[in-house]
Amino acid sequence: MRVYEAKLVYEATLFEVADLALNKPESVYDYMKDVLEVHPMQEAFYVILLNRKTRPLGRIAVTIGTATAALAHPREVFRPAIVGGATAIICAHNHPSGDPAPSAPDMHVTRMLRDASKAVDIELLDHVILGRRECDPPGPGYFSFRSAGML
Repeated sequence: MRVYEAKLVYEATLFEVADLALNKPESVYDYMKDVLEVHPMQEAFYVILLNRKTRPLGRIAVTIGTATAALAHPREVFRPAIVGGATAIICAHNHPSGDPAPSAPDMHVTRMLRDASKAVDIELLDHVILGRRECDPPGPGYFSFRSAGML
């Protein structure tokens, strides 16, 4: 009889050092706006790993969804943060329609992530929905759950 051994190895490979602090939704939007061009037809959910000074260690695409949804579970969101030694995270995803208004599933996922962040002691600083400025006439082209008082 043969016995096999399986081993999982996690490695953080998308790290980058940046001097900008991501402590405002405008800076998160500027840091992530290229996602709108990379994934114009489908939602992409990213986690930004942060150090103690809110400087980005890197960003990782957690899930790529459809035109109307990107499923994100706390397990997938916090795994790279734990492996990468992040002290805080910011989540960001795009809306292909360009309208950054949050949907009911967006609010549900944000609540789940907020609760999970307490359990793993990694602060969820914000969840930013990226849209297009021309599709958000009264707003800046993004929606911040922190700025809206929902985090």
